[in-house]
Amino acid sequence: MLRWLCSPVYYQQVVQSHLAFVTQQGSTAAAQSNGDPAAAGPFLTVFPGSQLPTNTAHTYLGSTETTRAPSQMAAATGFGAAANTIGSSSAGRGKGTAWWTSREPQLARSPAVLSASRKHLRRSGFHSPLCVSRESAVPVELDHCKSRAEKLKEEVGKALQRAGSRPKDAVKYVDSLQQLGIAHHFEDAITAVLNRVGEEDDGDDELFDAGLRFRVLRHNGYNVAADSFQKFLDAEGNFKHSLSKDLRGLLSLHEASCLGAKDEYILAQAMEFSREHLESSLLSLDPNLFRKISYALKYPRHMSMERYEARRLLEDRSYPNGTFHSPLFELASLDFNMVQELYQGELAEITRWWRELGLAQKLSFARDRPMECFLWSIGIFPDPGLSMCRIQLAKTVAILLVVDDIYDSYGSPEELVLFTNAIRRWDLEAMDELPEYMKICYMALYNTTNEISYHILKQHGYCITSHLRNTWVDLCEAFLVEAKWFSDGFVPALADYLKNGITTAGTYMALVHAFFFLGSPVSDESLAFVGSRPSFFSHSGRILRLWDDLGTAKAEQLRGDVASSIECCMNEDRYLSEGDARKHIRKLISRSWTDLNGEALAPSPLPFSVVKASLNLARTAQFVYQHGDDERAQSADSVIESLLVKPIKRKPVNGYGQLMRR
Repeated sequence: MLRWLCSPVYYQQVVQSHLAFVTQQGSTAAAQSNGDPAAAGPFLTVFPGSQLPTNTAHTYLGSTETTRAPSQMAAATGFGAAANTIGSSSAGRGKGTAWWTSREPQLARSPAVLSASRKHLRRSGFHSPLCVSRESAVPVELDHCKSRAEKLKEEVGKALQRAGSRPKDAVKYVDSLQQLGIAHHFEDAITAVLNRVGEEDDGDDELFDAGLRFRVLRHNGYNVAADSFQKFLDAEGNFKHSLSKDLRGLLSLHEASCLGAKDEYILAQAMEFSREHLESSLLSLDPNLFRKISYALKYPRHMSMERYEARRLLEDRSYPNGTFHSPLFELASLDFNMVQELYQGELAEITRWWRELGLAQKLSFARDRPMECFLWSIGIFPDPGLSMCRIQLAKTVAILLVVDDIYDSYGSPEELVLFTNAIRRWDLEAMDELPEYMKICYMALYNTTNEISYHILKQHGYCITSHLRNTWVDLCEAFLVEAKWFSDGFVPALADYLKNGITTAGTYMALVHAFFFLGSPVSDESLAFVGSRPSFFSHSGRILRLWDDLGTAKAEQLRGDVASSIECCMNEDRYLSEGDARKHIRKLISRSWTDLNGEALAPSPLPFSVVKASLNLARTAQFVYQHGDDERAQSADSVIESLLVKPIKRKPVNGYGQLMRR
């Protein structure tokens, strides 16, 4: 699911501490039992250090045994050979292979964890604590800011109106408004401007303007053709060599190419051409331009988290003198702080609800992370006017994480089957057969879902309980499949893993809720479409699942979780290293973006706001999980701090300048 990440080094420290504690408890219990191992309790005696030997005798539930093969594990855990029938491909079954012993030690599983029967021993998730707290938020006096912001909105609105008569200037101004996060103040005016721009002929555009126009129109849901780039090709169908020195134009072309769809070969060619020449120019650039181009190549605008991108631009001091005293930037700075205050109020409400719910206090194994859940809500619904959407989605994700922890690390095989059946029944009597800890979770899930349904019924006039219930049934059934895979030591084929993993990542859960939260017009056609798991939901979920795996695979293997897509790749190709598998996963992410772009432009019974939520889910996934794949990237803690804790501090700048676009 949405497995929160931290650095693998941290997880090593946590695992070492946990193993030391378990060893100490085992020794104490053994001493108290007067030498009777059976009375010592279910403690594992393990070797110190994070790298455990792969063939080691260890004390397990009072008996000494060695690491068992998957078939032996299946017999011990109660799932039997059921997982061997899951998935249509036999490529990933790894018969006769100790699949958990990777050629690369960082992906090797602990034999102590692997041999532990979920029927008797409950695993700990080893989830890291958050380093940012809501109490660390910096207060800002905003009373005087609001009146100033209203005056600035008038100035900026007039500037947009003036620019609207000149298509090139209009596109640039709209792009600035959207990058700085203040477009929500001018939605009607922006729509009018873009409608006019879409009807204008772009025949005399230079490369920069052509790329910017294409990107802004597609970003806002206009299905503009890529033919506008034909004029930049030579007689042989390649981009003209003379363009290779136009860095500003190349960067605009690269940003535009990131919105390319399947079979749009000219945009694929544009991406290859622009990237090649931008990368070759890096060594000869001044530091500011080097930083701008390097960042844009790694984090294209189309794939960036909206609020984080606005914050980054507002703190970029490489702009010309005076830029930050322009009405545009001054309004953006004030608005960012006011929206941050709104977010903080929403977070306070979510935190209060979470504490009153009491799951974290009653279920010690469960993740206690309302702030991270709210980060996902901000990523999917950044618009300040979508407060209810953010709050309700954060509640859903918070409970989803607890359910994930039950299936992932705590529940026994028999208990997980009982819980899945209870979710299918969806009534209070279904709790009777559940253990106490599952009753607590089930009641919280049941009540929260019904409360959300009641809220939608009051606000929009339709009952959605059965639709939300179906998403929970699908999710728990997919979790159960993963639990069986783990229990049987089974590595599925990559295609089977992804088909199931899109669901366990929480994709359909989040986007079906989004459809109803946004107040979308509900018809038989739209309900059937949402229930069919639309392709753009699936493509977004594939990006989420793959980024999740890139960011958390090492940490999850240290605590003994189900095989990730990286291991599935390595299992299908025995000569593939972990590094090569990660490269393959990044290519799959790139391909999924191309598919998602195409589906986002296709005719749909759903409004563009739902399509945008699907795009935002994929964008947020990168910013949540990228640090686990590249330690140079922003960590989740830093993203939370930027969006929820620290306000924008405006520094005095002399003069006046214009916004320079990358």
